[in-house]
Amino acid sequence: MPIIAPSILSANFLRLEQEIDMINDSDADWFHIDVMDGRFVPNITFGMPIISAMKKRARKPFDVHLMIVEPEKYIEAFANAGADILTVHYEASPHLHRNLQLIKAHGMKAGVALNPHTPVSLLCDVLNDIDLVCIMSVNPGFGGQKFIDQTTHKIRTLKKMILEHGAHTQIEIDGGVTIENAPVLLRDGADALVAGNTVFSSPNPTETIARLKTGK
Repeated sequence: MPIIAPSILSANFLRLEQEIDMINDSDADWFHIDVMDGRFVPNITFGMPIISAMKKRARKPFDVHLMIVEPEKYIEAFANAGADILTVHYEASPHLHRNLQLIKAHGMKAGVALNPHTPVSLLCDVLNDIDLVCIMSVNPGFGGQKFIDQTTHKIRTLKKMILEHGAHTQIEIDGGVTIENAPVLLRDGADALVAGNTVFSSPNPTETIARLKTGK
């Protein structure tokens, strides 16, 4: 069964407690939390205080996606805030291997996110050190964007690399995930699906999560 990670970026922040409870009681597996700094991407979201507050209510792991420059400065702080998986961008990490080791040293799983223009082949030398690769299927920064079709080729290429390396890396797809394209993404090799607008704009978010979970 795939991992479903509703993206809090698309939640109703006036009803955040209820949105957290909905995810707690649904078939979702993780909370996906996008942290943006207004520098790496043209948007600003939330940081450690909000994540710490959410952690007190949430009953599922926090999949924290850092869309920030110099992520190494904040790894310990996000660990303390409650991150279970911490993903940094390849494009923002000139010392990627060091960052991966630092994330794991703080007791978290280590993820790497790739922008749409970044080839998965660049991860070849560190693939066995990565727990999760987040393939961005939209340009990072804002929710509600259209899925980039080239993503399916990247999934297949990355899946082949993982098998060839004997790695246990999971593939996560972030951006433009819908009920309609989810089965294709899972067939091509995705393990985890991030869904924002698809879940939170649905008349019945719990049912939508269940449909994504079954891939139907």
